[in-house]
Amino acid sequence: MADSKAVVLEHRGVLRIGGAERRDFLQGIVSNDVTRVTSESAVWTAFLTPQGKFLHEFFLIEREDAFLADCEAERAADLARRLKLYKLRAQVTIEAADDLAVAALFGAGALAKLELPAEPGRARPFAGGLAFVDPRLPELGARILLPKAGAEAALGEAGFSMTALADYDALRIAAGVPDGSRDLEVEKATLLESGFDELHGIDWDKGCYMGQELTARTKYRGLAKKRLIPVEIAGPAPEPGTAITRDGKESGTLRSAVAHNGGSIGLALLRLDALADGAPLMAGETEVTPRKPAWAEF
Repeated sequence: MADSKAVVLEHRGVLRIGGAERRDFLQGIVSNDVTRVTSESAVWTAFLTPQGKFLHEFFLIEREDAFLADCEAERAADLARRLKLYKLRAQVTIEAADDLAVAALFGAGALAKLELPAEPGRARPFAGGLAFVDPRLPELGARILLPKAGAEAALGEAGFSMTALADYDALRIAAGVPDGSRDLEVEKATLLESGFDELHGIDWDKGCYMGQELTARTKYRGLAKKRLIPVEIAGPAPEPGTAITRDGKESGTLRSAVAHNGGSIGLALLRLDALADGAPLMAGETEVTPRKPAWAEF
């Protein structure tokens, strides 16, 4: 199927988290339920500050006697360092899996080619690696962790057409799904304003984890006043971090963006009160139009 596409995500890396106590260790730290992670089931999760602010997001899947964490490549060492601060005497090992690459597989027929149902997190071996349906939205296709050497050749032989990151970013941004610190400001963003609840990145029944108290309070008291949502941009995208204004008053911030259909689309963190009456929003001199995703609940 020519419409089944693949792109190696060079900005993503992999950590290998092993040891007999790895599951209990992570369960007390991250936002999702690690007991659900197996070789057949992946989750998306976050590691927060004690105050509930974003530090890292990553995918977890199990292979043999370790978890594999699909995380931001440039920040993988920071994630490993922060995890080790909480390891103490636990039987846990944390190391870079530099032999593995991360790729996104998407487009018409991608899940069928992988023989995976459209169920978030479902996983199976494929092309010498482990492929799983994106736990956030099956509409994003799948991800695969596979040997870095010959990754593109293996995906091509499996019937996927290699494409550019911008092609995948257009799909992701239009769906309103964040990608690490490109969209989530470190030590400032919260999970509820970033869509983690609806995108299956939080388990509300698992018990305590780092930052759990603020996250729960934000949900049950309805304290989220901003949301990260897609915006259509009338022309070339301004720089990430550009302020978005309404009637001259700052109402949000543009995050990642990509050229799309003669203009651009991006993700923007916007105040909910700025969306109430459909008044024009501007990023510098460029008009932006919010588009609420179908999955978002606000």
